Amino acid sequence: MKLPIYQIDAFTTKAFGGNPAAVCPLTAWIPDALMQSIAAENNLAETAFFVPQGDGYDIRWFTPLAEVKLCGHATLASAYVVFERLAHGGEKITFHSKSGPLFVTKSDGRIALDFPANPPRPCAPPPGLVESLGKAPTEVRRADVYFAVYGTEAEVRSLSPDMAGIEKLDEHAVIATAPGTDVDFVSRFFAPQVGIPEDPATGSAHCKLVPYWAERLGKTVLRARQVSARVGELWCELRGDRVIMSGHAAPYLEGTIDV
Repeated sequence: MKLPIYQIDAFTTKAFGGNPAAVCPLTAWIPDALMQSIAAENNLAETAFFVPQGDGYDIRWFTPLAEVKLCGHATLASAYVVFERLAHGGEKITFHSKSGPLFVTKSDGRIALDFPANPPRPCAPPPGLVESLGKAPTEVRRADVYFAVYGTEAEVRSLSPDMAGIEKLDEHAVIATAPGTDVDFVSRFFAPQVGIPEDPATGSAHCKLVPYWAERLGKTVLRARQVSARVGELWCELRGDRVIMSGHAAPYLEGTIDV
């Protein structure tokens, strides 16, 4: 079986920045085990698979170790492939996912994702979180991941987490965040449980980050930067119970896999 594959760098204007995602457009679903094997072979944070469904597409995402319910950067990468390589008519796409419908549009030269907001709630730090991060946050929250708030961008940048400790937590990932020096907020994302020690640019994390910072800063339109080594740049807006996050995408690879 020969399948098309693309590798797209998301939330960046140039290759080698942002977050790389593999994208495999399908005409019909292939076995789950095969999709997981392809994702493991790609060894990227996410591989997205999608099939036509009605006037949109069904989409699924796999890390090297597991399927996940939501992934922003691989959705942006998939939208880039639909818009730029599959001759999609129009400026809008609907992806149907395990997290509900995801709406994508072209906007101001960027690709904009419309995702459900998932505000984090205050919680006590779980055992091992502070020790694993190496520095105590000023606040801890939870929303299907742990959410550690720091006072400065420099503190977030300087973190060198113990991934073995992060992996033992009872949530699959940890977001570290702080006010930015030249953007509204910065973040980093650690998810060793699903095979991603540090994700370079994480759309789904901003479903938690944007509601938090919108409330804290008293504004709904926000500029964000994920301060990983590759750096992710996002333009964000909170619209009720939805988060709009937009960014650029840069193509890196196009080919065929034989499985």
